[in-house]
Amino acid sequence: MSTTAPTAQTLLSIAETDVTTPIPTPTLLPILTSPPFLHIPGTFNSRDLGLLPYPAGTPRIKPNLIIRTASLQGLTDEGAAAIRKLGVKTIYDLRSIKEHETAPDPVVEGVSGVWVKGDERDAMEDVRGFVEGGGEKGYEGMYLGVLGDYRDAFKRVLEGVRDGGGVEALVVHCNAGRDRTGVISGMLLGLAGVDPDIIALDFMLSRIGTEPAREQLLAFAMRGTGVTSVDEPGFYNLCSLRVSSWERFVKGVEREFGGWEGYVTGTLGFSQEELDKIKKNLVAEP
Repeated sequence: MSTTAPTAQTLLSIAETDVTTPIPTPTLLPILTSPPFLHIPGTFNSRDLGLLPYPAGTPRIKPNLIIRTASLQGLTDEGAAAIRKLGVKTIYDLRSIKEHETAPDPVVEGVSGVWVKGDERDAMEDVRGFVEGGGEKGYEGMYLGVLGDYRDAFKRVLEGVRDGGGVEALVVHCNAGRDRTGVISGMLLGLAGVDPDIIALDFMLSRIGTEPAREQLLAFAMRGTGVTSVDEPGFYNLCSLRVSSWERFVKGVEREFGGWEGYVTGTLGFSQEELDKIKKNLVAEP
């Protein structure tokens, strides 16, 4: 592991690398071997939400509590050992029915697996919704859809946080660890009162975390959307991460639910007492 973690500014600058342009290995490797990234062999885009570059004196999630990553279908024995070493008690699979049935999560000794049937909506969106601007409107619609389609899975994650006493580590993952995992991660960070710029940075870090699988993911997205070129209108925006897209989505959450707390109490059905317990379990002591 690198001895010096990169700054938030450095991370954001690299995360803004064009999705069609490789991040040079000499730039990439020091980041992937430094916090908040974690090395879990057999997967990618793995990081600890408690190790983000939080500004001094601001709310933060406890380290070694919430781990986010991509699909575990290629998890190696060394990867399983890394998960156990992190003290993970539960893995939450946020993938669709088809994704889960095609490649179920491997069994990790001593770790429980949770998957909840969600909506059957295709993972890939219609690229026409992403043509306008930088695709912000398309992202807002896609992620608001995720809040509906995966509400039961998200509820289970929050129940895990509520019941874990703030000490039981958990893993959340989808396919690329970018969108569905990004939404639940942003929700948890938001509930913890984390600086909005750091929440947006965490969203952007998936550009770096998915770099090892970037070409495969682009090819997968092309097949899923039926496009023949990265330059097809809307497709480039769908594959690109922008702070403006995350901010547009957060405004949508405010408009539709009154913010994250409104979503958790109004849509997921948690009481105010339960919400307070979730927040207490998430937040690190000053």
